[in-house]
Amino acid sequence: MTTHEYVRRVRRICVAFAPLAWIYAGASGAQEAPAVVEEVVVTASKKAHAESVQDVAFAVTAFGASQLETLNYKNISSLSYEMPNVSLESNSGTTAATANFSIRGLGINSTIPSIDPTVGVFVDGVYMGIVTGTLFDDFDLERIEVLRGPQGVLFGRNVTGGAVLLRTKAPGDTLEMTAHAAVETGPNYIGDASISGPLIPGTLSFKLAARHNEDEGWFENDFNGRRFGDSSQTVVRPALRWTPNDALDVILRTEHGEASGDGSANQNHALFPRDSFHFSNDAPGHNDTEWNQAFLESTLAVAPGDGVITNIVGWREFETSATVDVDSSPAAAFHGELAVDQSQFSEELRYSGRFGPAQVTTGIYYFQQDLLYLERRLLAQGLVDRAGGGDGDFSTAAVFAATDWSLSRAVTLNLGLRYTSERKRASISTLRAGGGSVAGGTLVPDFNGRDRWNDLSPRIGFQWTPAERTQLYASWSTGFRSGGFNFRNTDPGVAPGPFDSEKQRSVELGWKQDFAQRRARINVAVFRSEIDRLQREVNSPGALGITQVISNVGDATIQGAELEASLRATSDLTVAIQAGYLHGSYDSLHFDLNGDGRVNSVDESLELPRLAPWSYGASIAYDRLLGSFGELASRVSFNHRDASFFTDNNLGRLNDANMLNANVTLTPAGRATSFSVYATNLLDEVTFGGESILPNSPAFGAVPGGPLPTFSPLNKGRVVGAELRVKF
Repeated sequence: MTTHEYVRRVRRICVAFAPLAWIYAGASGAQEAPAVVEEVVVTASKKAHAESVQDVAFAVTAFGASQLETLNYKNISSLSYEMPNVSLESNSGTTAATANFSIRGLGINSTIPSIDPTVGVFVDGVYMGIVTGTLFDDFDLERIEVLRGPQGVLFGRNVTGGAVLLRTKAPGDTLEMTAHAAVETGPNYIGDASISGPLIPGTLSFKLAARHNEDEGWFENDFNGRRFGDSSQTVVRPALRWTPNDALDVILRTEHGEASGDGSANQNHALFPRDSFHFSNDAPGHNDTEWNQAFLESTLAVAPGDGVITNIVGWREFETSATVDVDSSPAAAFHGELAVDQSQFSEELRYSGRFGPAQVTTGIYYFQQDLLYLERRLLAQGLVDRAGGGDGDFSTAAVFAATDWSLSRAVTLNLGLRYTSERKRASISTLRAGGGSVAGGTLVPDFNGRDRWNDLSPRIGFQWTPAERTQLYASWSTGFRSGGFNFRNTDPGVAPGPFDSEKQRSVELGWKQDFAQRRARINVAVFRSEIDRLQREVNSPGALGITQVISNVGDATIQGAELEASLRATSDLTVAIQAGYLHGSYDSLHFDLNGDGRVNSVDESLELPRLAPWSYGASIAYDRLLGSFGELASRVSFNHRDASFFTDNNLGRLNDANMLNANVTLTPAGRATSFSVYATNLLDEVTFGGESILPNSPAFGAVPGGPLPTFSPLNKGRVVGAELRVKF
């Protein structure tokens, strides 16, 4: 970065954070006593009882139910710009609702379901086994926790970047009914409702929640001038809660979901500029998805250690099929079909309690999934027809223990260790003539393999609390990302696996501080992560349009810093800021990333993909009582994220973005009703879920001297909406 660029960047951050100084100056002369900063508890440490964000010794951002409503939450991607060094983006270029999350520069750029993430998603304590299907619209949530940094001890594999924990609302023992209806740009019509209450007072309660939305499409397809992006989704969530006594609490959560609609709005940058929403796809594509799941969570209070035994059993089955216009042009140069069929089962049994100075959490974990992936590629107007995919059986078993040992009233030693044994078996068909059938659900394997990985993930940390609302912490931790097999094998000269697991070592230093009778808060973290056997999906143009090779390409180091701060200036006014900085580089490479036939310093000088150097933002919330009229609440936020590269050869990239969002909510006095008007992406920024390089050929829209053809799924731009919430 040049001096001029650095000064410009600092100036932009100062402008974004200027409201904090102005608000604080005004607050110093306020006549009324401001309330404290809103507190959200977290369960990420898996202790017997939830803890404050300020008490845990790692970086975490949590959102409660009311905060999610204020943010007009739709799915996890709604929070993508709200936190430092966090990108919760969807890469739905081939399959809908596919999560390509990145935290602290560790992310994936893949829609291959056999590729494990760097950021794990857990719903009600159950790990989601594949990244596909995790980003459909969500609702009825009690809390979301986003953990930054490796979480290997308590959450296991595939959380080297971090973890996202979603908690749905449990049935209550008081009759409560809620309803929500919204309409927004598209138009997109949304409605959900929930009823919860006792069946046997004090013993058995129930909840039934349901949601449906109809989106007529935000985009317009230049190919025929028609609206594009039509989709619908229905989710039904019945739940039961049994509390036969004060010690036992059993919750059964079930869910059925269906979603369907057009394929993604894919833009070819050889035909349209990166800063426009124009695209021309001759095939609208489609996505059809269905899933069912049941999670049983049991907690039992026990005498030893005044502790709690928790058992979480999870079952889920997921199916999706899709067609996609990969060349993203008016010609049928490259169209695709695919299908995913996945089922998973998991169980975690753990205990948490206190023995003298030691708070102990220990448990065992098991996970198993069956995964079938089928793909068909049609190129050159259908003259080239190739199919393949993979079928696999994956299982994981682990044992873990963590303890917080109070050495004194001010100093705590954090120790943790997890042992994991993982096995994967795969039958794979290289994409070829006669390799299988998507329509018939068949696979003709030309490769069979199996492998096993064992891992020991320790954590050592210290917490120092020199004052009541001050915490300083330091930790050294490790984690690993699963090895595996490439179910989208497009190069017959490269074996589809097994590729090895990825190992990470991370050091983190943090400071958490509340000021001014808890009216102000600041949390700071600095970290350094060393990644061995860095696992990458290397995309490049090939004979079948796009070639994907998965390999352990080398070693890398990522370091950075994060800041989150908030100030309750008055009882009406709250301001918050966040900022993150990342720097990463390869330490060594043994893979030709840029495809020039050599592994040398040119490859090592490439930037790490999915690593945005700067992210920052600020928000102002103003809540005002209007006497007999009720309460008016408003929030305006501005968040920025730098551009980053999507492909390892640095030819594909993701735009930088400035996200301006606003919300105004009126709650009439004495009414359990609220009406909101909101807007997201008010600046109408163009962003992409990914970008893969297509062959530099006229068939894919290339012109001499012009930009490379690319396959880039567009995200929505400006969205304006209104919603009504009612509670009975």
